Amino acid sequence: MIDLLLVAQLPPFLMQELEKTYTVHDFINSKDPEKLLSEVGPRIRGILAGGTKGPNANLINRLENLEIIASFSVGYDATDVLAAQERGVIVTHTPEVLTGDVADLAMTFILMAPRRIGESERFLRSGKWMQGRMDLGTTVRGMRLGILGLGRIGRAVARRAEVFGLNIGYFDILPLGDLQYRSYPTLHDLAEASDILLVTCQGGDTTRNLVDGPVLDALGPDGFLINTARGSIVDQPALVTALQENRIAGAALDVFHAEPEVPAELLAMENVILTPHIASSTHETRRAMADLVKDNLKAHFDGKAVLTAVPPLL
Repeated sequence: MIDLLLVAQLPPFLMQELEKTYTVHDFINSKDPEKLLSEVGPRIRGILAGGTKGPNANLINRLENLEIIASFSVGYDATDVLAAQERGVIVTHTPEVLTGDVADLAMTFILMAPRRIGESERFLRSGKWMQGRMDLGTTVRGMRLGILGLGRIGRAVARRAEVFGLNIGYFDILPLGDLQYRSYPTLHDLAEASDILLVTCQGGDTTRNLVDGPVLDALGPDGFLINTARGSIVDQPALVTALQENRIAGAALDVFHAEPEVPAELLAMENVILTPHIASSTHETRRAMADLVKDNLKAHFDGKAVLTAVPPLL
């Protein structure tokens, strides 16, 4: 059987299916990774990666017979794609199949944050309702939604947001042509013109800490930050400070810098909604992602073109 190296935690059902066809070597849970590489490294033809765990250049270059890296994720910033492509190694990911669920969670956050839904549930559960009504929330109708990164997910959120009467603007590093939404020349300009700033762009070095203190200040004391993309895109310490100093009104976050660790300051804040990176966490989407990982591997090892290759970075 073909040998694969596992460098990320994948769903048990996917692992069971892969192990029927491939010999999978567990790198992440190995007691001696170096020994494992010395024993099986020359036999490894594929790597199984994830959105937050992927192979770096050193590992890629050590595997002399590596042909493909299949990532169980839409984002591929955890994998050194450039190093792989310089070697002629194919990198695949799982786009499209998770767009709907991620957009749904983002839209849920957009509705929850101004209406203070998370806070209101805690208010009820703690018994405070018996002492009086909680303060009012804010309607989302007529709010200005700024989308950072108008790719598949960003556009899917925009379509949902239009139904709820939000006004859409966006900033994207790529030229997107003539769209019905207003484009802003800089992220700072977008934040300044937004009541809610949604982060949906790709992670990685090019977007690291893109949403920083000045951007949050431009969003302002009545603004909300929503992040369902990557924790690295937001300057997390700057966000904590902005929230503590009431320089923004609140936040809803599904992703963090050092997952699964979440800063204690965020956990303590009433005006912050927190979820454990669940944007694509449905049975249906995870099954579709798993099928795409398997289909990409099968296509490659059958000598056919893969279905969803990461675009060339070279």
